[in-house]
Amino acid sequence: MKIIETVQEFDALIATNKPVLVDFFAEWCGPCKMIAPVLEDLSKSYETIEFVKVDVDALGELAQRYGVMSIPALFTFKEGQVVKSAVGFQPKPALESLLNLIK
Repeated sequence: MKIIETVQEFDALIATNKPVLVDFFAEWCGPCKMIAPVLEDLSKSYETIEFVKVDVDALGELAQRYGVMSIPALFTFKEGQVVKSAVGFQPKPALESLLNLIK
């Protein structure tokens, strides 16, 4: 999954109106490491959705913008707007339900 490096890169991606899943994470976060391979796997099945990661330590401004208080925090975007979010480790069926809202 692509890691977003700047706020501008994030804003440009969201402005494309493509469906996007954003994984707010941190390198030190155990549940973030657990969910990463599940998201990688799902990204192959949902090819029309852009899967990206945002490191909350590097881009705290984005975490603040979306009110991220706990990680992993997953946000789905469609047409530039947040559709739904989920916090904490999510099982694959819950993630599929989240993704089906934006595909």
